[in-house]
Amino acid sequence: MARSRPTRPAAAVPGAGKLFALRAIGLVILARWLHSMGDMNFLVALRGMASSPVACLNLIFLFLLIVLPGGKARAERPFHPLPQWLRQALRVFGVLGCLFALWSIGVFVWADGWRRAVQAIEATNGWLVVAPALYAAVVWICRPRALWRTNVAARRFAIGRYAVSVDAATRTTVVWLESRKVGQYDARELSVRWPADLQPTAESAHSAPAVESANSTAFATSLPSPKPPAPARDSGRRPKIELLWDSPAAAGHNRQIVLRVRLATEGDRVAARALDAVLKQDWPTVAA
Repeated sequence: MARSRPTRPAAAVPGAGKLFALRAIGLVILARWLHSMGDMNFLVALRGMASSPVACLNLIFLFLLIVLPGGKARAERPFHPLPQWLRQALRVFGVLGCLFALWSIGVFVWADGWRRAVQAIEATNGWLVVAPALYAAVVWICRPRALWRTNVAARRFAIGRYAVSVDAATRTTVVWLESRKVGQYDARELSVRWPADLQPTAESAHSAPAVESANSTAFATSLPSPKPPAPARDSGRRPKIELLWDSPAAAGHNRQIVLRVRLATEGDRVAARALDAVLKQDWPTVAA
């Protein structure tokens, strides 16, 4: 008798959780809106919404938030399942909605006092506090970020809003700004330019072979620690690195800056040093 093999649950596609969270927020806001309209005459509420620019903007926001036109979870874009225009639109509407909600609450507190405000929060089951938080959550979910996390073993690097992938077989480097492709380059023609206080030591230039066998954690720990940046009271700004494209075959593109980005976190610094080491390695000859 043949034994049936248990089926494994399908793994969630990266980015599906973000789509689910955005739709859930939209449905919660819509349900609360319909509940509020149910306490009054429905036709009167519709007429009031038609004459209110804020209500019309909220309707557009809820439509985009629930339908998510063009949104699709894809493994190659784990942090950007939404089209760029939709993500920017949700951020703008989320900021406007959050500011309007906070302004309305502030005016109510100023006019009627904290005691009436607390009573209103209790009467609405905390909605006066939850509504601004939901708008802020949409803004946070749609915040600018790179296309993926840094994975040195897979030669994928995330520095600020930029994502860089390096294909060792074809010597091809692709640079992304969030979900927009900046360009595709020959890895041998790219180099990282460091600020004076973060120049990598000679040891890091010879650590590229470790990328072939080590995973991202082991590689990151094997790199020498960068020198600390200048104190904030002296510079007041975070250091920047630049990715330069120097192509002798492309006239007018010598020493062109592909990206310039601040090293805001320690993860950005580790990714930048790992990318520098990969670009400095001896590249194999591609078969014709």
